[in-house]
Order: sequence, then C-alpha cells, then structure tokens
Amino acid sequence: MAANVTIRRADLNDSADATALVTLLDRYSQGPTGQGHPLADDVRERLAKDLVHHPTVVVYLACIDHQPVGIAVGFLGYSTFAARPLFNLHDLAVLPEHRDQGIGSRLLATVEDFARQQGCCKVTLEVLDRNESARRIYAQAGYGSFDDPTWFLSKRL
Repeated sequence: MAANVTIRRADLNDSADATALVTLLDRYSQGPTGQGHPLADDVRERLAKDLVHHPTVVVYLACIDHQPVGIAVGFLGYSTFAARPLFNLHDLAVLPEHRDQGIGSRLLATVEDFARQQGCCKVTLEVLDRNESARRIYAQAGYGSFDDPTWFLSKRL
C-alpha cells in the first residue's frame, strides 16, 4: 500500500484540480477498462466547466506528493424506495503506474464515508464485465454479487 497517498476533495474552481480531473479521466478513457480512446476534444474542453456548476457532483483526488494519481467522481441522488439520498459513483480510476497499491480501495472508502455523512442509504456504481481489477475491489468492499439480478441499463441519446 502506498503510504504517502493523500485523498482530498477536489475544488473544480481551482485550475489545477480542474486540469487533474480532465487529465485523469482522459487517461482512464484511453485504457482497456474505459472507452479505449481519448475523450473527445469538446468533452475535454467542457468537462470541468460543466461539473463545477453541477449541484450534486463530488470529486475526490488521490495524490502522491501532491501529484494526482487517482480520482473518484460521483453524484448525490435520491432513493424513492428508502426516502433517503444515495450516492452514485460514476468514475473510479487510478493511473496504471500507481495501481495495486490500495489507492482505489482508499478512494472507495472515502466515497463511502462521504455517503454515510450525507445520510445516504447506499452507494451505486457500474462496472464493465472485463474490468476484473475493479470487480475484485468492489467485491472485497462488499458490493454484492455479480450474480445479482439487478440490471443497470442505459440508452445513448
């Protein structure tokens, strides 16, 4: 486990944090567990500017010696069945050269702590079938069985 890792909430009004957001998500997008290609230029241009104005976004950065190496991006939502907030973890990524050091697990634990503090009833997330390392981290953290009959469906617009 990387001992000198700090995790902090990002301030997307800060240009360094906004740049880290875009850079980390672009690197994630390019890999085999992302889209397999870089973010589109217009997405790179708009991403931080749009998220800074999104009322429920929460971004955490994992840093080694103040250099961002991992990110968690999520959004507060609401569970009508529980009549309580929930947290949807949309992105969790660690740069390939810093994986297998427990950074992803620490980011996930930080997100869970935040969700508990907000009174959330659960944390939801999606993971690609082929992302074995993420599936392993989520299973170790207690994120249900992959045999669960719940499906998360999407439709591109």
